[in-house]
Amino acid sequence: MAKDFPTREENYSQWYQDLVVKADLAENSDVKGCMVIKPYGYSIWEKMQAALDKMFKETGHQNAYFPLFIPKSFFSKEASHVDGFAKECAVVTHYRLKASPDGKGVIVDETAKLEEELIVRPTSETIIWNSYRNWIQSYRDLPILINQWANVVRWEMRTRLFLRTTEFLWQEGHTAHATKEEAIEEAERMLDVYTEFAQTFMALPVLRGTKTANERFAGALETYCIEALMQDGKALQAGTSHFLGQNFAKAFDVKYATKEGKQEFVWATSWGVSTRLMGALVMAHSDDDGLVLPPKLAPIQVVIVPIYKNVEQLNTVSETAIKIKKALEAKGISVKYDNRDTHKPGWKFAEYEFKGVPVRIAIGPRDIENQTVEVARRDTKEKAIYQITDIDLKILHLLDQIQDNIYKKAVDFQNANTFRADTYEEFQELIEKGGFVLAHWDGTSETELKIKEDTKATIRCIPLHNKLENGKCILTGKPSTQRVVFAKAY
Repeated sequence: MAKDFPTREENYSQWYQDLVVKADLAENSDVKGCMVIKPYGYSIWEKMQAALDKMFKETGHQNAYFPLFIPKSFFSKEASHVDGFAKECAVVTHYRLKASPDGKGVIVDETAKLEEELIVRPTSETIIWNSYRNWIQSYRDLPILINQWANVVRWEMRTRLFLRTTEFLWQEGHTAHATKEEAIEEAERMLDVYTEFAQTFMALPVLRGTKTANERFAGALETYCIEALMQDGKALQAGTSHFLGQNFAKAFDVKYATKEGKQEFVWATSWGVSTRLMGALVMAHSDDDGLVLPPKLAPIQVVIVPIYKNVEQLNTVSETAIKIKKALEAKGISVKYDNRDTHKPGWKFAEYEFKGVPVRIAIGPRDIENQTVEVARRDTKEKAIYQITDIDLKILHLLDQIQDNIYKKAVDFQNANTFRADTYEEFQELIEKGGFVLAHWDGTSETELKIKEDTKATIRCIPLHNKLENGKCILTGKPSTQRVVFAKAY
């Protein structure tokens, strides 16, 4: 397979875009700003969904579904929420088309105007809390722990496959609690779930922290986040969990009767990750030869390629290859046996390397005689000869090694690209190079915005359990008690 696209060093942005398309993950749609997720890409998303869904249910959450359309009046009930999303909303004003007078097209039927305009879901807090008003009367009805797998629409001017599209897929959790403490505990618990998923399944190290007031989710009192570092030195927000306080409960008049019979407003959280994680997976691990996928999320974990000269040899090789395939599948490993006669083995090797398949097994007549196979791993490109005896256990162990190695490589990269700055000049130099920069900040929005204006860097997070350290703000020189994490970001 020809890899006719730039290297990461030549043009990282184009390398990413081309890799996503050429590896059959996704492509741009004729609908401006939207994407088509192709089967190979969607199968990775399905693996992400399955892992996250299991983790959500293990923490007591249930799945539900709420409408795609939200009455415009709902958005007006929470001021900061409507202000935060107003410019991204798609609005439905009519519900019918009719043929144009010349018969050559269709036009909006002006008589079919909606009495109330509908917002196409950019996020679901308002529609869900309108339902919660009917679900919650007493402390006995709490907590409510709901998750929704859905699509959302946020009108974007500049889009990039998976990272920023007008329509994208995600999950959004929405929970209701009797006390502030329970809600904060929930928001932090879900941040832990996201952290575990990113590190265990995506092999992606993340920084955990809270957002500044400027970067907070619209309508939240606190936004917790995980931030990952991509290979070009830019940060990517990989997940968020929000403590919403009582803002939405008050907006939709959601109260409950306490054990003592008092009426109290409910406390809320929301939390979500999206198909943006697909972009993170590609950008964090892949190389100039194609995708590098962690085994736990790879659609095909092992591919077996037969080497043969004639049908008789293929039949002999296939007998052993299929036995190996069944043994691996019995261990829960996803395996593809590629016995197509339309492509040469070398072409297949290149294809599966490009698509990031973690392990490739080649087997030919000589291997049958020696009871061996050739095993190649995608992460290091090392090859080794394995005895067929106990091949299932050996490959299972190898997949664990690959998962661990991909994570270690990403950790080493993050550590090597995390810096400390004590002066504004030093900060500007480091930010230009890329990476996480830990620096003192005076805590004001004005300083944060000025730094962003000067350098395009934002405060990615204030680390959880941050070590206190007296210092001076890099810009103003005012006193500071801790360093925060700056980076340029997607």
